[in-house]
Amino acid sequence: MPRIPAVPTKDAGLLTKLMYRYAVRRYGAVPEPFAVAAHQPSLMRASGVHEMLVEKAVRNLPVSVKELAQYRTAVRLGCSWCVDFGMMLQKHDGLDIERLKNIDDYATSELFTRPERLALAYADAMSNTPVTVTDEQVAELEREFGRAGLLELTYLIGLENQRARVNSALDITDQGFTSGDACRVPLPG
Repeated sequence: MPRIPAVPTKDAGLLTKLMYRYAVRRYGAVPEPFAVAAHQPSLMRASGVHEMLVEKAVRNLPVSVKELAQYRTAVRLGCSWCVDFGMMLQKHDGLDIERLKNIDDYATSELFTRPERLALAYADAMSNTPVTVTDEQVAELEREFGRAGLLELTYLIGLENQRARVNSALDITDQGFTSGDACRVPLPG
C-alpha cells in the first residue's frame, strides 16, 4: 500500500477517468504511480504527456539498450514497481527477459552484447551517489551510439532515476505486471 493511496476511478474527474481508460487499454491496469499522482491532476497530466513525448522522441537507441538501461537503474535503486513494469515492457518488446536474472553479472555475461554492457555500466555510474560517470565512458558511448543516442541514453537513465526515487519515497511497489495479475494486455504477435 503506497503512502498516499491511489485515486479510485469513482472519485476521479472526467479527464482522469479518460486517462485511466487509456492506461487500462495500453497496460491492462492503471499504473499505480499514475493513480497516486491523480491527487494532483495537473502534475499527473504533465507526467503522462512527458512520458508519451519521451517515448516518441527516443529513436536512435536499440530497444534492448533503452530497456535494459532503464531496468538496470530500477534494480540499482531498488524500485520494485519499476522493475516489474520494465520487465513487462521488455516482454512486450519481444526481448529475452530470462537474461534479466543475470543483470548483476552483465559485465562478464555473454547474455549481453557489448553495446548493452556499455549502457548498463553507464546506468550504474549515473545511479551512483555521487555520480561516477567518466569522460572516457561518455566518449565510448558517443562512438557506439552517436551523440543523439548518447543523449537519449542519458535522459532515459536520468528519468528512470526520477521515477524510481519518487516511487520509493511514496512506497509504490510492484503491481503484478509480470505475473499477469495486472497486465491483461496480450503479447504482440
